[in-house]
Amino acid sequence: MRWFELVMVILTLVSGLIWLADRLWLKKRREAGGLLAEEEPWYVDYSRAFFPILLAILILRSFIIDHFRVPTGSMIPSIRIGDFIVVNKFAYGLRLPVTNTKVLALGEPARGDVVVFTYPGMRADDPDAGIDFVKRVVGLPGDSVRYERGVLSINGEALEYQPQGAVQIRAGDNGQLMDGQLMLEQLGQSAHQVQNFDISLERGSMGDGEFVVPAGHYFVMGDNRDNSLDSRYWGFLPEPNLRGKAFLVWMNFKDFSRIGEKIH
Repeated sequence: MRWFELVMVILTLVSGLIWLADRLWLKKRREAGGLLAEEEPWYVDYSRAFFPILLAILILRSFIIDHFRVPTGSMIPSIRIGDFIVVNKFAYGLRLPVTNTKVLALGEPARGDVVVFTYPGMRADDPDAGIDFVKRVVGLPGDSVRYERGVLSINGEALEYQPQGAVQIRAGDNGQLMDGQLMLEQLGQSAHQVQNFDISLERGSMGDGEFVVPAGHYFVMGDNRDNSLDSRYWGFLPEPNLRGKAFLVWMNFKDFSRIGEKIH
């Protein structure tokens, strides 16, 4: 979505400068030359009309609220493929558009928050680096996070899980269906469903391990635990990469029942 922010900044800046220049100099020059107001250049007319609208959209989407489309199933069952989610942009501080530089601290992520962030990448040439990801915050700075056979432990204490029944889980977004289990996980103040392959619960998975979260970073995971590229594989999420807190599904064109679904 950075390209949209960049375009909006450029359009708002250009239209605002033209409007300001007309107010300060161009209008006076036209009047001095005997031109009527109706004879103003088309670019002045368009700038005066669109500048307030562009500025309002830029402020709204850069500092207050935005939406993102979820292209993968890493957050199933909480968020599904094709969901358009609404994101609170000021939950973790006001940030400048395009650069995402924080200019005002307003809050920090809590365990269990679903966050949108800029993916830092697994390596320097990672083609996906810089795109927006959505995951759940599991570990805060200083936390010791352990994940083994589908069970999360934070600072030595295992989370509580309630079985929700058997479920068929797709291996990858287009792979075969495999047997799995749906569980209700209690993480901080957040109670949400997660899912795992049966084989991972029995034998463990590549994502099993113990991690200590450094200062200024977070440990994030997908709720679809065996189909999520997250901190278990690419490392810790830097705080400057945060974009906002997801809280609502506003549209899914393939499943209208998803409209208005709260994200827990």
